Amino acid sequence: MTTTQKRLPGRRAAVATLAMLAVATLGSAPPFAAADSPDTVALDWHEHAVAAFANAQAAPVAGAQMAPYVQGVHLAMVQGAVYDAVNSIVGGYQPYLQGLPPAPAGASESAAVATAARDTMRGILDQAVASGALAATVRDAIVQRLQTLHDATLASADDGDVSQGVAVGQAAAAAMLAERAGDGRYGAFRFTCGDDPGQWRPVGQTVCTTPPTGPIDGSAWVAKVTPFVVDSNDQFLSKAPPALNTGRYAKEYDEVRTLGALGSVLTTEQAALASFYVANPVDMMGRSLRAHATEEGLDVAEQARFLAKVALTNGDTFITCWESKAEWSNWRPQTAIRLGDEDGNPRTVGDPGWTSRVPTPPYPEVASGYNCAVSSQMNAAELYFGSDRTDFTVMHPDGRTRDYDHFRDVVKDTVDARIYQGLHFRSADVDGATIGRDVARWVHEHALQPVG
Repeated sequence: MTTTQKRLPGRRAAVATLAMLAVATLGSAPPFAAADSPDTVALDWHEHAVAAFANAQAAPVAGAQMAPYVQGVHLAMVQGAVYDAVNSIVGGYQPYLQGLPPAPAGASESAAVATAARDTMRGILDQAVASGALAATVRDAIVQRLQTLHDATLASADDGDVSQGVAVGQAAAAAMLAERAGDGRYGAFRFTCGDDPGQWRPVGQTVCTTPPTGPIDGSAWVAKVTPFVVDSNDQFLSKAPPALNTGRYAKEYDEVRTLGALGSVLTTEQAALASFYVANPVDMMGRSLRAHATEEGLDVAEQARFLAKVALTNGDTFITCWESKAEWSNWRPQTAIRLGDEDGNPRTVGDPGWTSRVPTPPYPEVASGYNCAVSSQMNAAELYFGSDRTDFTVMHPDGRTRDYDHFRDVVKDTVDARIYQGLHFRSADVDGATIGRDVARWVHEHALQPVG
């Protein structure tokens, strides 16, 4: 990292305590928390954004209950706007969006962060309601909570002119919402299945019922969303899956058939990985990276830039990942193993009753969405902080933790975990990790660069 850091008091213990109290379901996040102080406002509003998008709609503190890949796209919008708001005040880096009006030097960064985040989320939630993906009553509850949090942030802001900061945040949010209007979110695209060996079928089916619609469509429209930084949806498209008649396919098939079946025996470490890396990767990595940013002492401008780098990378990686799923539309292990005697490979043994340890999601195999998510965030973090040895802790919502010496080491574990869960062949996991790495490098080199 090239910026000068302002050291802030560590609060890893406090964040770890919060993690222990949070719900551990996929797609969930901790309840909203009041803003801590102007020193951590960008971290706090990232947490509020994750909760607003990820919390269950019926939770005591309601959220939109978006799938992780939908959360990732929308967080890129929020964090891009927050970054532009802060950067327009402090300067030093290229804006994400050009053309924002210059901000007064004395504007409150806290007010700018809170307003940019609140207004961008409000626009995103309005679109979700208009598209039929969210009930207006849920939207209203979330917006009311965001307003309460916004009021609290402004009341505690002591870092400049609040009214000027609000105006800066409003401008950044309006620019982001205008930029992303008509970008393909909630579009009509659906994955296509087929009846030939190797072709994807919806969960639990061995015949094609195209097009899958409604809650089982896996938000296929993510594949066709306009990217944030990369040049196109297919710039970093994954490689084709291994041909069914190859030894590589047979080897990967046997690995997941043996290790990933419901009820199959795993070692203690394998079982630990399989149960740990099931939590929402946007929430889990987000909380872990916020804790690390606190440990590193990032000031508000650095928090905003770091979180924007991660979010823009994650958003574009999800888009690329879903485009890869649309391009290859190949079957997942559960379908493949149930139809293993029909794939033309004499080295694969079919099992009509085979079921994955973790329920198989409703979209094609290549590339692994979970590894796209984790790899993008870990590689973005490593590019920001540097590749030297670091103490990094992944914090599960239920309070469990796993410690690593390098950000990239997390990806090795998530590749294996998705095999132990029976959700992917190894090549799909590796391809997802590769997409995340390549997109992270591109975003690092092409977005939010120093000026002068």
